[in-house]
Amino acid sequence: MTRRRIGILTSGGDCAGLNAAIRAAVHRAHILGWEIIGILNGTAGLLKDPPGYRVLSANEFSGDMLRMGGTILGTTNKGNPFSFPMADGSTKDLSGKIIDGFKALGLDAVIGIGGDGSFAILKKLAERGHINLVGIPKTIDNDIGMTESSIGFDTAVAVATEALDRLQPTAASHDRVMILEVMGRDAGHIALSAGIAGGADIILIPEVRYSLESIAKKIKSMKDSGRNFALMVVSEAVQTPEGEKMVMTYSGGETRYGGVGHFLGAKISEMTGSETRVTILGHVQRGSPPTYNDRLLASAFGVKAVDLIKEGKFGRMVAWQNRQVVDVAIDDAVRAYQVVDLNGTLVQTARALGISLGD
Repeated sequence: MTRRRIGILTSGGDCAGLNAAIRAAVHRAHILGWEIIGILNGTAGLLKDPPGYRVLSANEFSGDMLRMGGTILGTTNKGNPFSFPMADGSTKDLSGKIIDGFKALGLDAVIGIGGDGSFAILKKLAERGHINLVGIPKTIDNDIGMTESSIGFDTAVAVATEALDRLQPTAASHDRVMILEVMGRDAGHIALSAGIAGGADIILIPEVRYSLESIAKKIKSMKDSGRNFALMVVSEAVQTPEGEKMVMTYSGGETRYGGVGHFLGAKISEMTGSETRVTILGHVQRGSPPTYNDRLLASAFGVKAVDLIKEGKFGRMVAWQNRQVVDVAIDDAVRAYQVVDLNGTLVQTARALGISLGD
């Protein structure tokens, strides 16, 4: 078999399981007798001259790599290369320079580990630069289409569930309503899954329009039945009842979701007389060693990605469907954005358990 040189990069926000996927790809590539290099800091590493990279040896990828959070290659979630922000406030198309970086590395193919935003950019770069691309889905939001699960989601849910486990005794001890704000850019998968698993009484997700009156009614009914506390999970992307997005502005003008937990805490306290406390998990959900599920998923995805290159199948994303690893078109995965199915099993389960979704 012809010796090949393939690259691998991580793009977008970090999450648990990225190193496990890199490890699997490295071991599979070396078994095939291929060279594999890691591109540093995602597409940002390709803007450097020479491009930032490191040769990846199977010897350095022991079982310890399975346990590591983050990504040893670094990543970036800033600066669309087709409209890259410059120091003077203008934007510039730097896609050609990134493509030149790919070419300079002499790669036969590239494995991109990312979310839907990263895939849209990488696919466009691949088409413009005639680059052989294979994708591995990762996102704690689990919103990429065509796959039942993405790397990082299981760990994020486990962290949020543990947070509820820790909040419940304090809530019961002090007669409080504990509000846990979790990540979820535009989809409520983390809030819904963790809320059910962690015994939440109220779950708010961006897919369901809620009212403060409905939440207050739920809390009051719990008090009337003898419960002195309540647990509530809210996705960061949940808006106010008037449809206003709760965002925070950072240096440079960047805005991110945040603040809906405190907004709800004040309103609930006012309407019910309950003492409320708000916990915002934030990036805690991205770190930590991956769960066994994320380690298994990442390992299977890493192997499959290399095998797709071996088979000459490009423009494809590995996916998990019906307990099997398959491959789908990257375009289809990006197009089929996956929000919470309001008629799906988890929503039905939550309602059947008496959990309020705020509607």
